[in-house]
Amino acid sequence: MRERASAEGRSLGYDGIWRDRDHAEAPTGITPVIRFKAQREGETVIEDRVQGRVVFPNKDLDDLVILRSDGTPTYNLSVVVDDHDMGITHVIRGDDHLTNAARQTQIYRALDWQTPVFAHVPLIHGPDGAKLSKRHGALGVEAYRALGYLPEALRNYLVRLGWSHGDDEIMAMEDMIRWFDLDGIGRSAARFDFAKLENLNGHYLRAMPDADLADRLEALVPDLPNGGELAASIGAEGWRKLERALPGLKERAKTLVELLDNAGFLFAKRPLALDAQAEELLDEPGRQTLAALLARLEGVEPWSQEALEGCVRTFADETGLKLGKVAQPLRAALTGRATSPGIFDVLEVLGREESLARLRDKTLQTRSA
Repeated sequence: MRERASAEGRSLGYDGIWRDRDHAEAPTGITPVIRFKAQREGETVIEDRVQGRVVFPNKDLDDLVILRSDGTPTYNLSVVVDDHDMGITHVIRGDDHLTNAARQTQIYRALDWQTPVFAHVPLIHGPDGAKLSKRHGALGVEAYRALGYLPEALRNYLVRLGWSHGDDEIMAMEDMIRWFDLDGIGRSAARFDFAKLENLNGHYLRAMPDADLADRLEALVPDLPNGGELAASIGAEGWRKLERALPGLKERAKTLVELLDNAGFLFAKRPLALDAQAEELLDEPGRQTLAALLARLEGVEPWSQEALEGCVRTFADETGLKLGKVAQPLRAALTGRATSPGIFDVLEVLGREESLARLRDKTLQTRSA
């Protein structure tokens, strides 16, 4: 049938060969499917709340199967009956079901039932414009949680994906509920932009109270691949340090996982491992600067941001060094990295004993030389 239709340039759908024949002519020993006898003339029109007026020529809609040969109903019949029985008034779904809406409308009308309001929402595409799939990194909600995204940020991002309310980008839950309507949904496909999601997540991280953020981080740790090891390394004192360091840490992070990674120096065991950039900062001149600064820091009292900043700035002025030339090797020795929260915050959060011990570790080589 399909080969013949293709050769004649016709639709490959069912050709209606049994549409008007007497069932007595059917071959014996065959259990047939049951088809819906669709209209062939005119048009089926869908007044869609998102797509607008959509017209389907009936000649393009064949006699679809509504019961399989084993007697089980197909999708298009099932959803019509199910939605009717449940009193469904609005059907909101992906626009890949738009053709199904035409078929289902014909079934509704044949049964003399009220057709629901249809709203066919555009699909979500990946950055390349193709339908979002696993190859784009499409994941379930739990996976996004494990990646360190906040529920508030993901919800805000998703509600704006293909829908808008003026120029509003950041929305409270109450506003989403109050503002949302079908008229704000666009007709073209939305693209899932991970960079935009990260930026939005960073906004929610920075806006969250430190105590609440610490609770979110602590709840996340058991679900991470190295969660048990990480929880053991942090300990009760580590969580207290982390909460005190959050004002600086959350300014540089876009996800909870990134924030935890950036906070790793707080719980690191001595001697502190250095990344490549930190190694470069702690060259011979850098270590000599630290050795000279260490003697000054040992006398700082009280161990506060103000006192520590005053000490370091005075040292830089007296030695003729720019503040960065002092702060960068200091940062490398204390955190093992070239970037971190403000260095005076780091000194205060680590505390006198741990800070001085880390600096001594990195200046021993210079002293022994």
